[in-house]
This record gives sequence, structure tokens and C-alpha cells, in this order.
Amino acid sequence: MNDWLTAATVPAVLVTVAKVEGSAPRESGTKMLVTAATQFDTIGGGHLELRAVDMARAMLCAATPPAVQYKRFPLGPSLGQCCGGVVWLSFEPVQGALAVVLDALRQRRNEDSWRLSAIDGAPACALFDASSKLLAGETGPGFPAFARERGAGEADARVFADDSGRRWLVDAVLAPRAHLVLFGAGHVGAAIVRALGELPCRVTWVDEREEMFPADLPPNVTVEATDAPEALVAAAPPGSSYLVMTHSHPLDQRLTEAILARGQVGWFGLIGSKTKRMQFEHRLQARGFAQERIAAMVCPVGLPGITNKAPAVIAASVCAQLLTVWEAQAASPSPGKN
Repeated sequence: MNDWLTAATVPAVLVTVAKVEGSAPRESGTKMLVTAATQFDTIGGGHLELRAVDMARAMLCAATPPAVQYKRFPLGPSLGQCCGGVVWLSFEPVQGALAVVLDALRQRRNEDSWRLSAIDGAPACALFDASSKLLAGETGPGFPAFARERGAGEADARVFADDSGRRWLVDAVLAPRAHLVLFGAGHVGAAIVRALGELPCRVTWVDEREEMFPADLPPNVTVEATDAPEALVAAAPPGSSYLVMTHSHPLDQRLTEAILARGQVGWFGLIGSKTKRMQFEHRLQARGFAQERIAAMVCPVGLPGITNKAPAVIAASVCAQLLTVWEAQAASPSPGKN
């Protein structure tokens, strides 16, 4: 993954979309890491990003260590972008406490974290968990206000002033909410894992054949080599998605029954043809599964109209389908309750 958190390169400047008004290329909380030679991730491209990269690199070239900068960018009037909104960006040199915080964040990809960083005054940065416990960095004046601001509700990023008027960036670095349990390490499963490696999700990849898993995995993927894959169905968090594509139809059948038997399944897909679906439906009905549970099984998987059977094509189709499901669940007040 070529994202801002994976990169451990220094010297660098962390650029964060701290505030947005109106239409903008990316939402608040979006980040990119800029070095003298390259950048990791994007705040939306266009003239805004070009200006931001130039400013970050000017900071890196400064003769003295630069302070944090906080800048307002009207996208239409000053940058000629069609979005027309206003974006505020923070520019933080990766040094001192911020470098320590980023190292800690790399170890917490699957856990919610909250970063508090001073915009004004002396550099100060700290990392907290979801309960506001200090994890890394340093505390200082104004930090007690963090708990009050943090408790106001979840947001990607926000700026607030403490009692002295000093401004702070509260930056939520949340674990991906989407979780896929993928059964099967064949060609299609491997293609799906590669495609999901760049997407905001967590993947548990399951197969009993340990030798099938590649040596290099995306950081959002966890491998489970087990002779009892059905146990992973119950172990998954509520609302997880399941995708079954093993080398064995009997194993597919057992996994299907385990998935349909548990509650709070976010989505369930089974690779196969319409004929396979009919066979599985008949067997499930014979085992007493309710029709509404059987109807929730998605088989065949992938977007309608895409018929190419190449693994990479199937992967693109299934990943697009999963993104549609996950975005709908994120917009729902109570996803994953079927």
C-alpha cells in the first residue's frame, strides 16, 4: 500500500485536511505524507495538492526546523478548481513527538486512535485510544480539553481552541469498519486479496493449505491456516462479510451452513454458477434453513453484466460489489443485523 501511514520515510511533512466547507476533493481527516522526492497518498489531486506539496517541500528545505502551518485554501477563487469549497490544511513536520505517534499508529491499524496536535505555539503531539488513554507522544497545556472535544462525537478531523485560545487539531485515525472473511487461497482468492490491499477494509484470509499463501501480504490482511475453517465463521466480529470460494464443494457447503446459522452477518457471497446456487438452495432447505436466510446468500458473486472469468476480472467485479455493500452499511444506522 502506498499510503501515508505505511511510509516511514523522514524527513517528511504530514499534510492533513483539517477542515472543509462546501464541496472539496477529499473529506476532513484525509492525509498525505510529503518527502523531498515523493509523496504517499493524496488529498485529492489538482491545484490544491500541487500547492500543498510545494509548501511542504519548502518547509523541508528551510534552514531552521519549521513550525506547524495551518492554511486556508478557497478552491474556486484562488486555485481555479470546480469544487468551489474551502479547505484548511495543516502542515506538520515529522519530527519529535509526531514521529513517535506515527510509529505507534503503524502498530494500531486495526484499532481506533485519536491524535491531538498543536497548531499554534510549541510543537506538541499525542496519541490516545478510544477511551482517551494516552498511548504515545507528549502532553502539555490544552491537552485536558481533548477529552471534552473527543466526547462531542466522532469526526474525521476538527480544529478547536483551548481556554487560552491555542488551536489544536483532533484527528481521528479509525480502524476500517469493513471486515471480510475470505475462504479460499486459490487464484481468484489471491486476486481478490491483491485488489483489497489498497481498499479501506480488513481481510481475514482462510485456507487449510498454508503453502498457498504468498510470502508478501498487504498490511490489512491476516492469514489463518487452519483445518477447522468453520470456527472462523463464529469468531468474526458481528456485521462481518463472508466470501466462500474454496477448492471443495463439500467445504463450501459446510461453510455456507455455518454462515447462515449465525446472526449479524453483514453480507455473504458464494462463488459459483446459478446451477450451484440451485443445488445449495435445495440442500439448505432440506436441512431446515429458513427461506429468508437462504435468499440472503449472494451467488453468483460480482456485478451483473461482467461475464469474463479471469481471476483479475472476477476480483475487480467482486471488490466493486463489496464496496457498494460496505458504503451502504456505513450509511445505515444499524448495519449487519441480518
